[in-house]
Amino acid sequence: MATSTPTGSVLPRDEVLFDRSLRTRWRLGFDRWIGWLLPLLFLVAIVPIVDLVYFVVRAAYPVLSWGNLTNTQPYANQNGNAVGLALIGTFDLMAIATAVAVLLGLFGGIATAEFLSERSAGWVRTSVNMLAGTPSVVVGYFGYFAFVLYFGWGLSLIAGALTLSFFMVPYIFRTVDLAYTSIPRPIREAALGSGARPYQYILKVGTPIAFPQVLTGVFLAMAIGLGETAPIVLTTLPSLLVPSSLNSGVTFLTYLIYDGFNHPSTGPGSNELAKAFEAAFLVMMIVIALNVVVRVFAARYKKRLEGLYQ
Repeated sequence: MATSTPTGSVLPRDEVLFDRSLRTRWRLGFDRWIGWLLPLLFLVAIVPIVDLVYFVVRAAYPVLSWGNLTNTQPYANQNGNAVGLALIGTFDLMAIATAVAVLLGLFGGIATAEFLSERSAGWVRTSVNMLAGTPSVVVGYFGYFAFVLYFGWGLSLIAGALTLSFFMVPYIFRTVDLAYTSIPRPIREAALGSGARPYQYILKVGTPIAFPQVLTGVFLAMAIGLGETAPIVLTTLPSLLVPSSLNSGVTFLTYLIYDGFNHPSTGPGSNELAKAFEAAFLVMMIVIALNVVVRVFAARYKKRLEGLYQ
């Protein structure tokens, strides 16, 4: 067997197999060393992460206890603790922000993938990508001027939650858009050709296929929103009490980190810096838990769908 060269001549098979040109030697060397390089790069990436986790856990250990997590007394009181209040406030913020972000992102992503023309969808995707690249502090100032000043809601739970939802929407939108766009066209054509209306195709066919990817996007947005501080600091007022209404102030975990590092208390019996590390530890654990839950759930859901739409 012979091989043609760019000049039209033919090389014998033996010369092709035993080619020792510079390019071939470089490629063989790359194949040999890449097996050693990838584990080394993995170690370079994982060692700082492990060191960070160890540093946070060691610093949070002095105040880490179940009593601190469940104590919701006013932390101005000597028996109170800010972490218990912050957990409840963080849950309230994330619940409202996630509900609004999922509503906007889901409908926006489905409309872009299924109903808009290619030109209109391109403009929408470009706008959402620009919003995703907007610094969080800019989103926080937008929420301050829009919700706190213009609507007159003041520094409140609802203002902070809606501002945070605007930060989360682009991630959900892009995941939903990609999930429905990635559905094979023959499946869409078969459903519509069988007489199904567009909304029936979306509910009965498209959503079961796209659901694991959509769920991943929702949890990713929650994990990103959980670690944000600027959008909420600018639109909420820290409270000494559990939020009682949408117009109440709210204390959240990332605020404890921000406040603990900027205003560490040195008074007798106080350890605000350790509480900041405790809040950082809780944020880290919640993010890890979200990632584990979504991966396990999505893997099991995909297994249930095996063979149904292939």
